[in-house]
Amino acid sequence: MNDLERASLLLVDDLPGNLAALEALIGHDGLDIHQAQSGAAALELLLRHEFALAIVDVQMPGMNGFELAEYMRGTERTKHIPIVFVSAGGRELNYAFKGYESGAVDFLQKPLDVHAVRSKVKVFVDLHRQKRALSRQLQALQAAQHEQEILMAQLKATQAELEVAIRNRDDFLSAAAHELKTPLNVLKLQAQMRERQLNDGEAPCGEKAARMVKRETRLIETLVRQIDDMLDISRIRTGKFYLNPGRVDLAELVGDMIEQFAEQLECAQMPVHLLLQPGIVGHWDGFRLEQVLANLITNAMRYAAGSPLTLTVSGNGEQAQLIVRDQGPGIAPEHHFRIFQQFEQAGSGNGGLGLGLYICQQIIGAHGGHIAVHSLPGEGTAFIIDLPVAPPL
Repeated sequence: MNDLERASLLLVDDLPGNLAALEALIGHDGLDIHQAQSGAAALELLLRHEFALAIVDVQMPGMNGFELAEYMRGTERTKHIPIVFVSAGGRELNYAFKGYESGAVDFLQKPLDVHAVRSKVKVFVDLHRQKRALSRQLQALQAAQHEQEILMAQLKATQAELEVAIRNRDDFLSAAAHELKTPLNVLKLQAQMRERQLNDGEAPCGEKAARMVKRETRLIETLVRQIDDMLDISRIRTGKFYLNPGRVDLAELVGDMIEQFAEQLECAQMPVHLLLQPGIVGHWDGFRLEQVLANLITNAMRYAAGSPLTLTVSGNGEQAQLIVRDQGPGIAPEHHFRIFQQFEQAGSGNGGLGLGLYICQQIIGAHGGHIAVHSLPGEGTAFIIDLPVAPPL
């Protein structure tokens, strides 16, 4: 019999011989029997053990059986323990009634009937075991219910995430179709126009041809950049987004990027101010930092065209800081966190896939750095990038 099936009995009598005889009468089959020769000793045992039944002699010096029963019924821990009184006298009905009023479940007279004692003990021990088994089942049911509630909460959260993911996917596919189709349509129209000119025996002059080639090159670069963004999202999600770090001079990198975007910045009527501290050199992936700068400059041209653009590089031997600041319409504080999420835009939907700033955040984070936005409506926008000069551990 395992420990969960065993039960404890409390025998209380002031005479050791009576206790020994009662214990021998009951037996030890699956029972742990505890003896007490006084009410005080019984109370001490009651505080330490869980009993299925207490068999108490009524007539004891000091605290008698009725008084012990009253103490037991007044304590939360012991008030549910069944009490069987044993007495050598007091066959009068009022004496038995007093025992029942004290909380007894039965009343036995000496000399004890062996069969009756064993039968009563078995009944109450079985009831105790059933009660304990029901309690364990209830606890198991409550635990299962709690686990089910947790699973339901997780399921609802997963369902909500799935709905957001589906909505983002649909928005992304719609935006991607629009953004990729626009430059492709322009390229298609220009190709058709050249085909028509060639069929008519016309050929564009050198200057016009150069402008057309430059325009087409810019459109192709836009397509490549958008496709690269989509590929980067795939790499980030699959854990295949890697850096190829090397020695990078941050001021030189910024200067080179502004030179690459010079014509586009001029078309956007954005004068550029460079505040570049020389000698800020770190162990970074130059290609990925160019990607970050390209995204920030492109955003500035999209949302703040016609206003100045300022790029600042500063730092020391441990940290480098790059700030890209425009004088555009700004971004409300409640949108600062949102713009770094996938498929979100730093404005009111002026184009783009909504991936650029998310990718920028992933790139800077992979370097062990941090990117933040400082902006208020009507006061322009500043993206602040902090990078450790030494490679991250």
